[in-house]
Amino acid sequence: MQTVQSSNMRRHMVDSQLRTSGVSQPWIIQAMLELQRESFVPAERAAIAYRDRPVDIGAGRMLNPPLAAGLMLSAAEPEPSDHVLLIGAGTGYLAALLVGRVRSLVAVEEQPELLVSAKQSVAGVEWVEAPLNVGAADKGPYDLIIIDGAVEILPDTIKAQLKEGGRIVTGLCDGPARRLASANRHGDHVALRTIADTEIAPLPGFARVREFSF
Repeated sequence: MQTVQSSNMRRHMVDSQLRTSGVSQPWIIQAMLELQRESFVPAERAAIAYRDRPVDIGAGRMLNPPLAAGLMLSAAEPEPSDHVLLIGAGTGYLAALLVGRVRSLVAVEEQPELLVSAKQSVAGVEWVEAPLNVGAADKGPYDLIIIDGAVEILPDTIKAQLKEGGRIVTGLCDGPARRLASANRHGDHVALRTIADTEIAPLPGFARVREFSF
């Protein structure tokens, strides 16, 4: 994709998707204006990298829409002193937006082919290949956990990786709806509260156990 075309598409993305939906923090706007989303999707999908829908990145996974990324970062309010865990790193787009903004970033991805791509695209991140619903407890606890996808349940194993008072931001499957939610840890209490409706792709490994009725 030509540089001028890519720059114009990023500007349109910011003006039509982010600013109109309340994402206005200068650092988020600047980061998303500079970062080329087409570098994080397969070459054959570069032309649709900026659309307001999830983009297939292979291995059964999606790159979430720009608005979902912007809303997540806005809700997370990452600080320079934060030790952060990113779950569902995919090809590294959200990691690239966060790195340099926080003290340290640990990113978990379970699909080897996506992890290879992420490592090639983003430096300064501690990459972990592990099941998404396991996280990276040995490198915690964390000031902030971001789950880049929608989950039906938030496992206790993930909650336990938060520091006392730490924040978590995640997508949430609420029936057919997809919402953004956040919480702080107070003792063993981590209660997600809905922030906004947004399109965000479900992540594997976070489904509620189904009950059978006879």
